[in-house]
Amino acid sequence: MLMLRSIICSVSLVLAAQAEETIQFARDIRPILSDRCFKCHGLDENSREAGMAFHDRAIAVKGKGIVPGDPDASLMIQRMMTEDPDDLMPPPSSNKPRLSADELAKFRAWVEQGAIYEDHWAFVSPRETQAVPLESATHPVDGLIERRFKEKGLHFSLPASPEKLLRRLHLDLIGLPPSTDELESFLAEYKLDHEKAITTVIDALLGRPEYGERWARPWLDLARYADTNGYEKDRPRSIWPYRDWVIHALNNDMPYDQFSIEQLAGDMLPGATANQKVATGFHRNTMLNEEGGIDPLEYRFHAMVDRVATTGTIWLGLTVGCAQCHTHKFDPITHKDYYSLFALLNNADEPEMEVSSPALEAQRKRIESEIRNAEAALIKHIDSAAYKRWKQETLARTAQWTTLRPESMKSTRPLLDLMEDGSVFASGDFQKRDVYHLTYDLENQFEPQVSAIRIEALPDERLPANGPGAAYYEGRKGDFFLSEVIAKSGETS
Repeated sequence: MLMLRSIICSVSLVLAAQAEETIQFARDIRPILSDRCFKCHGLDENSREAGMAFHDRAIAVKGKGIVPGDPDASLMIQRMMTEDPDDLMPPPSSNKPRLSADELAKFRAWVEQGAIYEDHWAFVSPRETQAVPLESATHPVDGLIERRFKEKGLHFSLPASPEKLLRRLHLDLIGLPPSTDELESFLAEYKLDHEKAITTVIDALLGRPEYGERWARPWLDLARYADTNGYEKDRPRSIWPYRDWVIHALNNDMPYDQFSIEQLAGDMLPGATANQKVATGFHRNTMLNEEGGIDPLEYRFHAMVDRVATTGTIWLGLTVGCAQCHTHKFDPITHKDYYSLFALLNNADEPEMEVSSPALEAQRKRIESEIRNAEAALIKHIDSAAYKRWKQETLARTAQWTTLRPESMKSTRPLLDLMEDGSVFASGDFQKRDVYHLTYDLENQFEPQVSAIRIEALPDERLPANGPGAAYYEGRKGDFFLSEVIAKSGETS
């Protein structure tokens, strides 16, 4: 009882100071609730104790947990102040410290003031406010700082010298220091009209391509961009067109809403351009694992988790990872919300695009022209007597191969199609250990003397990287792995 009196006494001493200011839920109360209470009395209904929740005012007031204007009648305050370990909140078993006298005073003052709830500032729509009157400051932002400076007895720093100012502008806007010529030109203009000189150099820097390169870096870091895979084999990535798209978007002053839409779903816009499709490369910056023996579907799951986390961090301003395992304890992200977003981002394959640049396109056309000229020169020799003699001699030394056409085809999962040339094309859902069974009628297709069997893996534009295999996630794209071949003739093998 003596301890309880001392706590009540200390609370009452602090209350006078607390009552003088308005207690703000988001600033003063919510952080304590988040740390001490929301685990058992928060958003997640499955882990909510006694049906009491303090994230929602309606629920808290309905259950008498909070009685606005009357802290003594509020169960929350009673349980926070009690000395009975069976009733104390947070309970000793939670390993959370009980509220201090100052924290209790804040809760009592907040309840007395009506227990007003506020949304987190991140979820409040921006409101237009009146400009702060300026005294010595020349910019509205400086006016806000000036007001707080006066409260703290502080003063603005002296204006920077023109040399320092130019260096700061260059490093901030393009990430490069000014040259001596640029410095001398700026100093000359600064002497005549320093405001005009500053405006002129800012406009010039904003118009330079280095501006987009400098300011693309923070965004690319958020988007998890890298020039290489950064894991195990650390092979180069071919996603640099997305990097260039971000740079060009910033240099062209693309509006933020358009900047966002094209990265999130540029390929779904009506009549989407190649650039808008490239913008969706934002979703392809996840980690890659090319180790042997991995399960592609398992690693796709990990990639999607990273994709959801990146999307949530950038456009929701939230770390949504908690909701991967359970409804978030205090942020408005439920377990269902998380996997709804997961499903949205996981509903399509990951196609490849052939993207070029004007310089590369010109180089390719030049090389293709050289190839055509070289081939045209070779054609002149095809009808020569020496070429015909060489062809006949070579064919005479070459084994005569016969292309077989299978009588029947089956596999564990992939679809098999017989092409006109006798080749077999596999497509569909591949596994790591697919088995193919092909049956041939040897007696009717060629003479019975068989000395060898040859299996040819053919390229095809329908396959990743034109084949000849269908590997698209593990190892080099277009690879395949042949582990065993069994040939049977009749009952022998």
